[in-house]
Amino acid sequence: MGFYADNVLPRLLDFACGVKSARPLRERVCAGLTGEIVEIGFGSGHNVPFYPPEVTGVAAVEPSDLAWRLAADCVAASRTPIRRAGLDGQSLPFPDATFDAALSTWTLCTIPDPTAALRELRRVLKPGAPLHFLEHGLASEHDPNIRRWQHRLEPINKAVLGGCHLTRPMAELITTAGFHLTRNATFYDESAPKPMSYMTLGTAVAT
Repeated sequence: MGFYADNVLPRLLDFACGVKSARPLRERVCAGLTGEIVEIGFGSGHNVPFYPPEVTGVAAVEPSDLAWRLAADCVAASRTPIRRAGLDGQSLPFPDATFDAALSTWTLCTIPDPTAALRELRRVLKPGAPLHFLEHGLASEHDPNIRRWQHRLEPINKAVLGGCHLTRPMAELITTAGFHLTRNATFYDESAPKPMSYMTLGTAVAT
């Protein structure tokens, strides 16, 4: 992947994703998770402290070896068994209908083909099992100024942050992939940089 992607980017993302202001959002998106879950874009494990006690195991999908090493301490300290079980959210190495829930936080912005990843999550989820998601994406049509800046800055953002898009319409992507939104909140997060300030947090089940 190259020196920057292998050795610098995972540390940068570990710092950026570990900011204190993100913790309440992580707690909200993890609330209600139960049973065996699959988490795509596990990163360096910032969601681990917020897994509810009802989570019995986690299959962590993470392409970066360095990110997995950075997660070692929190994985070892977790009361929930966590195993690295895949490298690519677009091609999950699990049988159909395996998991009780799925989790994605600030991941669908970066995956090259988010629709493929969402369809894979549908495949490996048990019937009626939820996807919990927290993503930044395209600003509301009522905020055209931020939309313009998102489009202008997206090429730079993708280059610096490993392909992270600013303009993906997250709720639309999730529903187009065959999920039904059961809880959805799109809001402006003042603690985030303006181009990344529009967040979508919710749950969805396969239709």
